[in-house]
Amino acid sequence: MLVPIVMCLGVGFGLCLLIRNTAAAGGSLPVTPEWIDELSVERYRPMMRLLDGKDLEFLRSQPGFTPKMANKLRVQRCQIFRGYLRCLHNDFGRVCAAFRILMMHSRDDRPDLARILLHQQAMFAVGMSMVQFRLFLYRWGVCGVEVGSLVKIFEGMRLELRTLVPAALPMSA
Repeated sequence: MLVPIVMCLGVGFGLCLLIRNTAAAGGSLPVTPEWIDELSVERYRPMMRLLDGKDLEFLRSQPGFTPKMANKLRVQRCQIFRGYLRCLHNDFGRVCAAFRILMMHSRDDRPDLARILLHQQAMFAVGMSMVQFRLFLYRWGVCGVEVGSLVKIFEGMRLELRTLVPAALPMSA
Protein backbone atom coordinates (compact mmCIF):
# COMPACT_ATOMS: atom_id res chain seq x y z
CA MET A 1 0.00 0.00 0.00
CA LEU A 2 2.88 2.33 0.74
CA VAL A 3 4.53 1.82 -2.66
CA PRO A 4 1.52 3.06 -4.73
CA ILE A 5 1.15 6.09 -2.47
CA VAL A 6 4.84 6.97 -2.83
CA MET A 7 4.61 6.47 -6.61
CA CYS A 8 1.54 8.72 -6.85
CA LEU A 9 3.25 11.41 -4.80
CA GLY A 10 6.35 11.12 -6.97
CA VAL A 11 4.33 11.40 -10.18
CA GLY A 12 2.39 14.35 -8.75
CA PHE A 13 5.60 16.10 -7.74
CA GLY A 14 7.08 15.41 -11.18
CA LEU A 15 4.00 16.83 -12.92
CA CYS A 16 4.17 19.97 -10.80
CA LEU A 17 7.83 20.44 -11.72
CA LEU A 18 7.15 19.86 -15.42
CA ILE A 19 4.27 22.32 -15.48
CA ARG A 20 6.31 24.90 -13.56
CA ASN A 21 9.32 24.46 -15.86
CA THR A 22 7.15 24.58 -18.96
CA ALA A 23 5.50 27.76 -17.71
CA ALA A 24 8.89 29.34 -16.96
CA ALA A 25 10.51 28.42 -20.29
CA GLY A 26 10.57 31.02 -23.00
CA GLY A 27 12.24 34.19 -21.80
CA SER A 28 12.29 36.86 -24.51
CA LEU A 29 10.60 35.71 -27.69
CA PRO A 30 10.13 37.24 -31.13
CA VAL A 31 6.53 36.14 -31.69
CA THR A 32 6.46 36.30 -35.48
CA PRO A 33 5.15 33.90 -38.11
CA GLU A 34 8.73 33.17 -39.15
CA TRP A 35 9.75 32.30 -35.59
CA ILE A 36 6.75 30.01 -35.20
CA ASP A 37 7.52 28.29 -38.50
CA GLU A 38 11.08 27.60 -37.31
CA LEU A 39 9.63 25.51 -34.46
CA SER A 40 8.94 22.66 -36.83
CA VAL A 41 8.22 19.10 -35.76
CA GLU A 42 10.54 17.96 -38.54
CA ARG A 43 13.46 18.24 -36.14
CA TYR A 44 11.80 15.52 -34.02
CA ARG A 45 11.30 12.96 -36.81
CA PRO A 46 14.60 11.16 -36.01
CA MET A 47 13.55 10.98 -32.36
CA MET A 48 10.42 9.08 -33.33
CA ARG A 49 12.52 6.36 -35.00
CA LEU A 50 15.37 6.30 -32.50
CA LEU A 51 13.92 3.63 -30.20
CA ASP A 52 11.84 1.62 -32.68
CA GLY A 53 13.78 -1.62 -32.16
CA LYS A 54 14.79 -2.36 -35.75
CA ASP A 55 18.43 -1.61 -35.00
CA LEU A 56 18.37 -3.97 -32.03
CA GLU A 57 16.82 -6.70 -34.17
CA PHE A 58 19.54 -6.22 -36.77
CA LEU A 59 22.24 -6.26 -34.10
CA ARG A 60 20.87 -9.51 -32.66
CA SER A 61 21.04 -11.16 -36.09
CA GLN A 62 24.75 -10.44 -36.46
CA PRO A 63 27.43 -13.02 -35.65
CA GLY A 64 29.20 -12.30 -32.40
CA PHE A 65 26.20 -10.52 -30.88
CA THR A 66 26.20 -10.31 -27.09
CA PRO A 67 23.52 -8.96 -24.76
CA LYS A 68 26.10 -6.43 -23.58
CA MET A 69 26.04 -4.88 -27.07
CA ALA A 70 22.27 -4.47 -26.89
CA ASN A 71 22.57 -2.84 -23.47
CA LYS A 72 25.20 -0.43 -24.73
CA LEU A 73 23.05 0.51 -27.73
CA ARG A 74 20.00 1.08 -25.50
CA VAL A 75 22.04 3.30 -23.14
CA GLN A 76 23.37 5.37 -26.04
CA ARG A 77 19.95 5.71 -27.64
CA CYS A 78 18.42 6.77 -24.31
CA GLN A 79 21.00 9.53 -23.95
CA ILE A 80 20.29 10.83 -27.45
CA PHE A 81 16.54 10.51 -26.91
CA ARG A 82 16.75 12.52 -23.68
CA GLY A 83 18.47 15.31 -25.63
CA TYR A 84 15.56 15.38 -28.07
CA LEU A 85 13.11 15.40 -25.14
CA ARG A 86 14.87 18.42 -23.64
CA CYS A 87 14.60 20.27 -26.95
CA LEU A 88 10.94 19.32 -27.31
CA HIS A 89 10.25 20.46 -23.75
CA ASN A 90 12.01 23.78 -24.38
CA ASP A 91 10.20 24.36 -27.69
CA PHE A 92 6.86 23.59 -26.06
CA GLY A 93 7.73 26.05 -23.29
CA ARG A 94 8.48 28.73 -25.88
CA VAL A 95 5.14 28.17 -27.58
CA CYS A 96 3.37 28.40 -24.21
CA ALA A 97 5.26 31.60 -23.41
CA ALA A 98 4.18 33.02 -26.78
CA PHE A 99 0.56 32.20 -25.91
CA ARG A 100 0.96 34.09 -22.63
CA ILE A 101 2.47 37.05 -24.49
CA LEU A 102 -0.49 37.11 -26.88
CA MET A 103 -2.93 36.98 -23.98
CA MET A 104 -1.17 39.83 -22.19
CA HIS A 105 -1.15 42.03 -25.31
CA SER A 106 -4.70 41.23 -26.34
CA ARG A 107 -7.23 44.05 -26.09
CA ASP A 108 -9.83 41.56 -24.90
CA ASP A 109 -9.69 38.95 -22.19
CA ARG A 110 -9.02 35.56 -23.72
CA PRO A 111 -10.22 32.90 -21.27
CA ASP A 112 -10.47 30.50 -24.21
CA LEU A 113 -6.71 30.78 -24.79
CA ALA A 114 -5.98 30.43 -21.08
CA ARG A 115 -8.10 27.28 -20.97
CA ILE A 116 -6.37 25.81 -24.03
CA LEU A 117 -2.97 26.70 -22.61
CA LEU A 118 -3.60 25.11 -19.22
CA HIS A 119 -5.14 22.00 -20.72
CA GLN A 120 -2.31 21.48 -23.20
CA GLN A 121 0.36 22.13 -20.56
CA ALA A 122 -1.23 19.48 -18.34
CA MET A 123 -1.48 17.03 -21.25
CA PHE A 124 2.13 17.68 -22.21
CA ALA A 125 3.33 17.25 -18.62
CA VAL A 126 1.47 13.95 -18.27
CA GLY A 127 2.76 12.79 -21.65
CA MET A 128 6.31 13.79 -20.76
CA SER A 129 6.08 11.88 -17.47
CA MET A 130 4.84 8.78 -19.26
CA VAL A 131 7.60 9.00 -21.87
CA GLN A 132 10.25 9.43 -19.17
CA PHE A 133 8.92 6.43 -17.27
CA ARG A 134 8.77 4.26 -20.40
CA LEU A 135 12.26 5.44 -21.35
CA PHE A 136 13.50 4.19 -17.98
CA LEU A 137 11.88 0.81 -18.70
CA TYR A 138 13.24 0.79 -22.27
CA ARG A 139 16.74 1.23 -20.91
CA TRP A 140 16.36 -2.14 -19.20
CA GLY A 141 14.75 -3.80 -22.23
CA VAL A 142 11.27 -3.98 -20.70
CA CYS A 143 9.19 -2.00 -23.22
CA GLY A 144 9.25 0.45 -26.08
CA VAL A 145 8.71 4.22 -26.06
CA GLU A 146 6.05 6.01 -28.11
CA VAL A 147 6.53 9.75 -28.38
CA GLY A 148 4.12 10.57 -31.22
CA SER A 149 1.37 11.85 -28.95
CA LEU A 150 3.77 14.26 -27.25
CA VAL A 151 4.98 15.62 -30.59
CA LYS A 152 1.34 15.89 -31.69
CA ILE A 153 0.49 18.08 -28.66
CA PHE A 154 3.44 20.34 -29.48
CA GLU A 155 2.46 20.57 -33.15
CA GLY A 156 -1.16 21.33 -32.29
CA MET A 157 -0.11 24.20 -30.03
CA ARG A 158 2.34 25.50 -32.61
CA LEU A 159 -0.32 25.46 -35.34
CA GLU A 160 -2.86 27.15 -33.04
CA LEU A 161 -0.30 29.83 -32.25
CA ARG A 162 0.42 30.26 -35.96
CA THR A 163 -3.26 30.99 -36.63
CA LEU A 164 -3.27 33.64 -33.89
CA VAL A 165 -0.23 35.56 -35.13
CA PRO A 166 -1.11 37.44 -38.32
CA ALA A 167 1.65 37.63 -40.92
CA ALA A 168 1.42 41.41 -41.06
CA LEU A 169 1.83 42.04 -37.33
CA PRO A 170 5.22 40.91 -36.02
CA MET A 171 5.46 41.30 -32.28
CA SER A 172 8.50 41.16 -30.01
CA ALA A 173 8.39 40.64 -26.28
